[in-house]
Amino acid sequence: MAKVISTLFISADGVAEIDPDWHFPYFDDNMGRAVGEDYDTADVLLIGRETYDSFAGAWPDREAAGGDDAPFAKQLGDVRKVVVSRQPLEFSWRNSELINGDLLEAVASLKADAGIKGILIPGSISVVQQLLAAGLVDELRLLVHPVAARKGRKLFDEGDVPYHLKVTATETFPTGVLRVIYSPTAAPAKVGYDEVKDQVPTSN
Repeated sequence: MAKVISTLFISADGVAEIDPDWHFPYFDDNMGRAVGEDYDTADVLLIGRETYDSFAGAWPDREAAGGDDAPFAKQLGDVRKVVVSRQPLEFSWRNSELINGDLLEAVASLKADAGIKGILIPGSISVVQQLLAAGLVDELRLLVHPVAARKGRKLFDEGDVPYHLKVTATETFPTGVLRVIYSPTAAPAKVGYDEVKDQVPTSN
């Protein structure tokens, strides 16, 4: 079964709506390597309309320009791109298609496709939120910037049930960016103060 991976740039206070002013100062070779590793996991990109418009408005031209980022631009162009949109789209970027039917049913079908090894969701906050709520995200790969953005859309929206996560890998970059990879896990057993009070610091 294909693994669904969400990859996001995010601030220390949970904002995943990127502002170039706080994002690009922290982008270095280490972050570039991490991004490349994330994209290498997948042969399908699942992206929301806004993310698609942003990517399609930039990467084809970068591929055509033949600069330093042209190989990555070509990789993005070659990969299958499944776009989530409530409105019909006319695609100018190759290998792009509109998701068919219900998002959750479509993603479950993609996960079950034996010909797909991995599905990567770059950005696309609303898509990630829906799939998290449905239990369809296998990994959250976060590049946590050492900045409190204080405004912008956050990854974790309001809800009645917490998401419990297990840390599977961490890395600290010289810029202060933390790379944290989480996978969903079961909730821990309920514990109250009486069960932990013997761990409270005692005075000397």
